Amino acid sequence: MLKILKYSLFDLIRSRWLIIYTLFFLIAGYVILYLGSDISKAIASLMNLILILTPLIGTLFGVINYYNSREFIELLLAQPIRRRAIFLGMYLGFSISLSLAFLFGIGIPFLSYGLWYSGEISNFLSLVVVGIFLTFIFSAFAFLIAVYNENRLKGFGISILFWLFMAFVYDGIFFISLILFEEYPVEKLAIVLSTLNPIDLSRTLVMLKLDISALMGYTGAVFRKFFGTSMGMILSYGALVTWSVVPVLWIINKSRNKDF
Repeated sequence: MLKILKYSLFDLIRSRWLIIYTLFFLIAGYVILYLGSDISKAIASLMNLILILTPLIGTLFGVINYYNSREFIELLLAQPIRRRAIFLGMYLGFSISLSLAFLFGIGIPFLSYGLWYSGEISNFLSLVVVGIFLTFIFSAFAFLIAVYNENRLKGFGISILFWLFMAFVYDGIFFISLILFEEYPVEKLAIVLSTLNPIDLSRTLVMLKLDISALMGYTGAVFRKFFGTSMGMILSYGALVTWSVVPVLWIINKSRNKDF
């Protein structure tokens, strides 16, 4: 598994798409810092960009990477190598390379603007952590979609629909549910619905850390009440870990019985 991970990692690092991904965050970070000249405001400005872009790239690039590597996967499957080692190695190699690209792209501008002396290190690390979590989560779902669908067009279509649902449609369903049940206690419902979407959960964690949860109105007040404590943060990050692990276990289980 480590050999496959190493091969996938170094192969993807040389990819021009990964270089473009790194340069995009590099340029975006410098532009936002230059225009705002305030690290705290820059972190808040980059939040929505990261919460939308990292899942999109993880999903689409993950599907593309799997389909482009299908012949290599079939070659490995013909060898005396466990399927779990093959898929874990490829998934981890892909996710780590994408996370490193994101980390370097977003980290270099902030470090050059004096992040260490700004007192915003904790807030910046929260943004980076949720970005890496979303990369691993949506990369896993991308591999899962590709494993289930041999047809490339169908796989691309499902991956785009999945991202659209998680990034936009789910929020609409969330708020409609709160409006429909406004006459009832909806605190627990709001918490559960937000936890069921890693993007919403990540957004809430960052906004609580930046102390701008008031912008979320009633939902922000609910989350500050229930998840504003240390235990709440631990439970929230535990939910993100669960979102990261479950699709990987699903991939392993599916690959055991799949006929390649």
